[in-house]
Amino acid sequence: MACLWRQLPEDCVSRILSGTSPADVCRILTVSKEFRLPAESNLVWNQFLPSDIHTILPLPFNFSSTKDLFFLLSRSILVDDGKKAFALERSTGRKSYILSAADLSIFHNSNWSWKSIPESRFDKVGEVKAAERLEIEGKIRSETLSPNTTYGAYLLFKISEGAYGLYSIPCETFIASGDRLLATNTATLDDTNRPLHAFFYGNRLNKMNERLRLNTAPAAPSKRQDGWLEIHIGDFFLGAADTGDITMAVTEIKGHQLKGGLIVEGIHLRPNP
Repeated sequence: MACLWRQLPEDCVSRILSGTSPADVCRILTVSKEFRLPAESNLVWNQFLPSDIHTILPLPFNFSSTKDLFFLLSRSILVDDGKKAFALERSTGRKSYILSAADLSIFHNSNWSWKSIPESRFDKVGEVKAAERLEIEGKIRSETLSPNTTYGAYLLFKISEGAYGLYSIPCETFIASGDRLLATNTATLDDTNRPLHAFFYGNRLNKMNERLRLNTAPAAPSKRQDGWLEIHIGDFFLGAADTGDITMAVTEIKGHQLKGGLIVEGIHLRPNP
């Protein structure tokens, strides 16, 4: 079989490889020097870039080869005047986005302040100072994402040292397409074990769980490699024919307690494994 492959023209090998995946081509590059030229050709890597890539890239945007462009995008770049971060999944070429806090609808924003912090990829993040209601909503067009893909949506945040009122009851989350509800979830913003929290708010949380008819405890946030915390808003499948806005929201409007110290970087939309 290897001998037959060696007899094929380089262009033919490139066309065959372009029907595989970035992960497959990378494996070939690590095990076979003979196929390096066809495996690194623009013909192959053009197939792994989204068809609308030229409308996504900021201009001017320089790159030495399509393969180099693919791996540059797999590390994330800022697009849409810095309001979004865009990346390609390295193994499949599927799209992911982070909508910055500036690209979200943060209701009752008179209680929010905007500031720059070195650990954020964006120019500014939003911080709630004092609010009774927490309502954060993001939207993205279905056509912007990769079709026939299941996505997960996550709120990216930090908690300041002087935070208060954020742990009384869980947040409610949802994802919708128009009037169609795609996913719901509940999550807590607390990433630590707090005995006092359980002592003071345990009964109240149990009553809230009953009111919300929760069958399981709210999901706790997880810490990312970039240092931010994330809570899972929900998952949804995007079909090839789906159009319109996808809306993602995180709310806490039933506790009526004053809260502050939540620092929001954005909402991350990424393909599920």
